[in-house]
Amino acid sequence: MTPAATIASPAGASLDLSKWRKIPFILIVAGGLLALIGAFVNTKQFAYSYLLAFMFYLSLCLGGLFLVLLHHLFDASWSVPIRRIEEHFAGLLPIMTALFLPIALFAKTIYPWMTANPNTDHALRSKLPLFTVPMFYVVAALCFAVWALLSNRLRYWSLKQDVTGAAECTHKLRFYAAWGIFAFAVTLTLGAIMWMKALQHQWFSTMYGVYYFAGSVWTTLPTIFLIALVLRRSEPFRTLLTPTLFYYLGTLMFAFTVFYAYIHFSQYFIIWNANVPEETFWYVLREKGSWWDIGMVIVFGHFLVPFLALLRIDFKLKLSVMIPLCIWAWLMHFCDLSFNIMPTPHPDGFVLHWLDLACMAFIGGVLAKVFLAMFAKHPPYPLRDPRLKEALTSYEIPPDEATEH
Repeated sequence: MTPAATIASPAGASLDLSKWRKIPFILIVAGGLLALIGAFVNTKQFAYSYLLAFMFYLSLCLGGLFLVLLHHLFDASWSVPIRRIEEHFAGLLPIMTALFLPIALFAKTIYPWMTANPNTDHALRSKLPLFTVPMFYVVAALCFAVWALLSNRLRYWSLKQDVTGAAECTHKLRFYAAWGIFAFAVTLTLGAIMWMKALQHQWFSTMYGVYYFAGSVWTTLPTIFLIALVLRRSEPFRTLLTPTLFYYLGTLMFAFTVFYAYIHFSQYFIIWNANVPEETFWYVLREKGSWWDIGMVIVFGHFLVPFLALLRIDFKLKLSVMIPLCIWAWLMHFCDLSFNIMPTPHPDGFVLHWLDLACMAFIGGVLAKVFLAMFAKHPPYPLRDPRLKEALTSYEIPPDEATEH
């Protein structure tokens, strides 16, 4: 069965980025002022709310970096038209370095292990020397340095390819992707462990890095889907962003829906089956109060709803299904990260604090403003990618087989 050859888009509509430029400014001012007030009024809540927002947006940036690496590793053609969007997502990682400063400043408020004594804490002692205050900052510096290097070089050679079209650019992009995928895996795992899992340092999980990775890519794909829909309202994206491309995005969303569920269930099943107190306490805490309800929301909302919605081939091109599903993915990812982070300050149940929304607005506004600036400054798609023509001509079904929706 093949994807539909058309996708709904208002006829004659044109893209006007100017109307979007005010929104990031409003989010920065409103969110920043509220977050600043919260930092003085309720420092502990601000620290955890900021961490939640930071890890949410970091997942989008890392998801974009992974998709760029994947594109070059597999020499893909279908993803060429959206590669610049992914590169700009990855290009936000240096901004995330600056946004990490509040976490660095309030680290001792966020992470109880920083003030614990390793001589009396067996779990902390067994994780030395990684779980030490100096190593916390060393790991952060390493992660952001690697991410900045990869995102910078991948975008540099991509933009140079727009000018020269030389084969050297393609070879350089493949070179950075070849070693970058390994560096990406190590640094993402370290970041997830040091900034999220370390909230309860006694806990052991060898799957946590993959767990955060799966959720990151799963959330990035619908974000790109929505951005591509907006771009498709104007030239030259009407012809560049083909229905096949949206179909493949939906297919990847379906794949990572299953992959995320597999990783999350495997982590739960192995820990619960082993029944080791140093491991099971993490899930026991998340069965208390309304955290049990959030867990059920994740089981059914993060997996079952998107799984059933994306199971049908034709639904991947129905905007009445995909647009709500993309927004739903953001909500489920927020619930998932809250499930991981917020039981530490709120062990009795889920609390949606106004500081959560303030920090989400502030960081989101900063990143949106930078993203729009980068998008306006550079060509909106790879102009001389050797696979561009193939992306526009391959795998399209004949018009007489198309189905309108």
